[in-house]
Formats: sequence, structure tokens, C-alpha cells
Amino acid sequence: MVTGLADVGDDRSGAIATVVALSGPNPLGGVGEVAIVAEDPGIGLGARLAGLEGPDPGSGFDKGPPDAKVRFDGHEIALWNLEVGPDRAVYTGEALAHWLWVVFASADTGMLMCEINSLRDLRDLRDGGPALEPPFGAPSPFLGRVLAPRDETA
Repeated sequence: MVTGLADVGDDRSGAIATVVALSGPNPLGGVGEVAIVAEDPGIGLGARLAGLEGPDPGSGFDKGPPDAKVRFDGHEIALWNLEVGPDRAVYTGEALAHWLWVVFASADTGMLMCEINSLRDLRDLRDGGPALEPPFGAPSPFLGRVLAPRDETA
């Protein structure tokens, strides 16, 4: 179910990064979450959710064959797994000059990446696409924790 939505941007430029959080059962027990981010390069929303310091995944992440692929709007998007630690699993790649991030919390929820074979832009719904009302649930603890304002005084 959908447990969070956020965007980055302003009134003049509109959204330059968006994230949707989804929650459900973790295959190994408990609750699992996934945050899917689409953003312009250099914004840093996906990197922040991934726990990285810079705004992008860094150089060399895409050496070798991709670890996963998803389809979007008739295109196949290659994604590479980033080693970020035991609390989350992160896949990222470039799609149509934008970063695509898939961030799982906890890391073992990342095994669900093999179940994601395509993505859909829900903005299509407002343009007369088929009716779809995704279920909404309680706010995402992961998204709330990671996107909370940082304490710069510490």
C-alpha cells in the first residue's frame, strides 16, 4: 500500500524529484518498505534515502552487467545494486536522463526486487487513464525518518 509521497521543487520549476513509499509484508517477517525515486541529476533525494553523502550514486556503480531491470513506458531500465550497509538495499540506474532509485528498508526486503518487472507513472490517471485507486496506509516510518530535517547544530 502507498504510505508516503514527497517531491522536491518550487512553484517556478515544478517537481524535479519525486518519491513514493510503499509498505507491505517483508518476505522474512515483519514489515518491509520500498521507496521509488525519480529525479533530475544532482538533486540528491534518492542518494539521501540510500544513505549516501553526495547527490548521485558516484562513479563506477554501473560497471559490469546490471543486477536488475524494470520496464517503464516501453523502455527497459538497467539498475545496479549499491552496497550501502545492512539496513537497506538500493538499486539505481538512469532512465530518460533522470535517476531512478529503488530503496528497500530493511535490506532483506530487497529480495523483492526480483518481483518488480515494470513501473507505471500514476500521473497517467489524471489524463484519462484507466481508473485505479491504490490503497493508502499509515505514514512510512522509513520515509519520515530519513527525510526529517537534519540537526545541523550537533
